[in-house]
Amino acid sequence: MLSFFLKRFGVMILTAFCLTLVVFYLTNLEPNLEKLAKTQANMRMTDEQVASWLDDRGYSRPVLLRYGEWLGIVPGWTLVDEDGKLTGRCVRKGQEVTPRFCGVLQGSLGLSTVFSDEVSTIIAKRLANTGWLMFWVMVVMVPSALLVGVLAGMREGSRTDRTLSTFSIATTATPEYVSGVIFIVVFASSMVGLKWFKGSATSASDSGITFENFTLPVLTMALYGMGYIARMTRASMAEVMTAQYIRTARLKGVSFPMIVIKHALRNALIAPFTVIMLQFPWLLTGVVIVETLFNYKGFGWTLVQAASNNDIELLLSCSVVAVAVVLITQLISDIGYVYLNPRIRVT
Repeated sequence: MLSFFLKRFGVMILTAFCLTLVVFYLTNLEPNLEKLAKTQANMRMTDEQVASWLDDRGYSRPVLLRYGEWLGIVPGWTLVDEDGKLTGRCVRKGQEVTPRFCGVLQGSLGLSTVFSDEVSTIIAKRLANTGWLMFWVMVVMVPSALLVGVLAGMREGSRTDRTLSTFSIATTATPEYVSGVIFIVVFASSMVGLKWFKGSATSASDSGITFENFTLPVLTMALYGMGYIARMTRASMAEVMTAQYIRTARLKGVSFPMIVIKHALRNALIAPFTVIMLQFPWLLTGVVIVETLFNYKGFGWTLVQAASNNDIELLLSCSVVAVAVVLITQLISDIGYVYLNPRIRVT
């Protein structure tokens, strides 16, 4: 198990390095840098003024060199202007000593050009907001999906199976922006008259989470995600129920509920477990639509703001967090798969 973990960890590091390099290159293309200069300074800047602005802030340096600075393996650039003022990547107000290295490896993610704050502070705050949203979505989505899948797969082809399968397909086929708008119109708008959830998710991210302002975002995401888990659980449960050891248990007179709970359920949860673990990366990046729709200031909302305003440092940090979550959840999924299925061995 240790060698397996070390191999996977090495692959994770290599994958993260390649993905961040690709994202860094794409975000630092010349049109993006020109847009950044004009957004931060003046939209009517000439090409010479744009080049001067980028040169004064270190953006005109080679991409690989700047990527090394961002990682923290190359010393950060510095520049002394005509007045003797020192500027650079590692220069911060109030610092007595300017460090040579200030990248990801040193825990420094840079400054946000949109929010004028440390990227690490912004990411921590917004990620915490999304963490609460993800937690309650999983609390609602996973038990509901497993219950629907198990009930549908217990008796394949029955009326219950057809009804629950149709419901699962309908929830998965309905995009989040469609179900979210329907929920807002029906339950939060005065157009229909059901003003059950008047509070918006904005107050949830800014002032606190309440049942009124947090229910609709949670239901929107849970409803979309539960259909896929339910279908996988149903397929796995239906396959297990036809196994030979299940037939033997029924011939021995074991009650049907005991067969489902004691014999079939554990084996049926092997495939859904992998699907459930894959929901974490989806929740982290898939919240973009829901957080934008309900104006919930979490990780997805921050990602949209960074991309819309060409905030390179913030966009890169968001990509690093997303990559880390994907790789970690895949590792946990592989390890959990081994414990759920004793027949699988790793070396």
